[in-house]
Amino acid sequence: MSGTIPPEVGAILRRIPSVDEVLAGEAIQRLLARQPRWAVLEAVREVLAGCRERALAGEPRPESAQALLDPQVIQASIERATSRKAGPSLRPVINASGVVLHTNLGRAPLASSALAALVAAARGYSNLEFDLAAGIRGSRQAHVERQLCALTGAEAALVVNNNAAAVFLAVNTLASGREVIISRGELVEIGDSFRIPDVMTSAGGRLREVGTTNRTHLADYERAIGPETGLILKVHRSNFQLLGFTAEVDAARLAALAKPRNLPIMEDLGSGALVDLSAYGLRREPLAADAIRAGVDVVTFSGDKLLGGPQAGILVGRRELLARLRRNPLARTVRIDKLCLAALEATLRLAREPDRARQEIPVLRMLSLSAAAVGARAEALAAGLRAAAPGVRCVVEEGTSEVGGGALPLQALPTRVLSLAPGREGAGALEARLRTGEPPVLVRVQDQRVLLDLRTVAPEDDATLLAAVAAVLTAARTGDGA
Repeated sequence: MSGTIPPEVGAILRRIPSVDEVLAGEAIQRLLARQPRWAVLEAVREVLAGCRERALAGEPRPESAQALLDPQVIQASIERATSRKAGPSLRPVINASGVVLHTNLGRAPLASSALAALVAAARGYSNLEFDLAAGIRGSRQAHVERQLCALTGAEAALVVNNNAAAVFLAVNTLASGREVIISRGELVEIGDSFRIPDVMTSAGGRLREVGTTNRTHLADYERAIGPETGLILKVHRSNFQLLGFTAEVDAARLAALAKPRNLPIMEDLGSGALVDLSAYGLRREPLAADAIRAGVDVVTFSGDKLLGGPQAGILVGRRELLARLRRNPLARTVRIDKLCLAALEATLRLAREPDRARQEIPVLRMLSLSAAAVGARAEALAAGLRAAAPGVRCVVEEGTSEVGGGALPLQALPTRVLSLAPGREGAGALEARLRTGEPPVLVRVQDQRVLLDLRTVAPEDDATLLAAVAAVLTAARTGDGA
């Protein structure tokens, strides 16, 4: 800051206590007894620095200066900052946005049995890579391979840490230094600026685009095949659709083209559906079993999307090709860890029982909820809010949920949402209060209304959600925390 500090500002700055003075106080000593010293020290420095910044910014009018230097206000600020710093950065949130597979919120929540398996694997030692029957080293892949083969009809399976890694490993193993033939209409971006062409070229494949954005024919692939061809790749457009004057070649015809030429064909399904979603009233997504029956050699998909499991990249297909992938040194760099492996095995066991899967895998349960069922919970929340925060204006109205996660982009799920009138502060301010509350509540803002969709809220969290929203609405009306 240039120039001379005004006398009244200097007087305020001199009254701000030093770090040592604050640390020596009785209240802070009590705080130090229950919180880490590093967190308290960082909080003290942060709060005092904030006092100085506000003083220099010209806040020290007599009434505001008194509040600025109030020991109780400083103490409360330090305690809040300490709790924030000492607590985990990765925190549970309540997802009331209505986006089922919300990538920014961790995609698929796990089934109870998957959580139990994860905790059991984390608690102590396990037979991760040890064959208990033979008493020799085993393979971590053995814990999920049998389940995946049973679900897809594949000869073999391999699991890595995410689907981009699965595609990378397959292209690097099967087509490094050679051409990978792919339709221009399937050169998708999979999120956060990661693009299929970039993954392929980084893996060592040379891109050979065929067809046009909207129309690709079998003859386009046939003309592109040559001595440099290493792989034919088909990519499911799970996160967008082409409509209108379009044409594409299905996996069965590509397999019939590739096999006489001894070329491997691979299909990236991305979204990872292992059960037919049309039973839930949704558009049918292609299944890994469909691709295997069509003659595809290697199929890749995600574990934490429509499968409803942990983050994983799953490869199924021909035994000889999967064995080559396992021997690639890169397979170790992208291998799945024991916690995700345990959760995935438990999820796959559920997937083999479709009715049980629909009840116990949260993603499938959310996708299958009717608008009436969601609406009944929204009405109960509205009644609870009116009782807990008299005067709150809220109604339950028709709306739509989203599948999210780059899956079923045009599939809107009919739902019923709780609509909150934000009052004078506006929808943006109310959304921010909910997002920064305890626990954080994620909502949607539409037409200056705050919308809560209970499709994506676990029923056991309804009471917590009610308390969190009521606290924010009450604080907003009284001006507390403003």
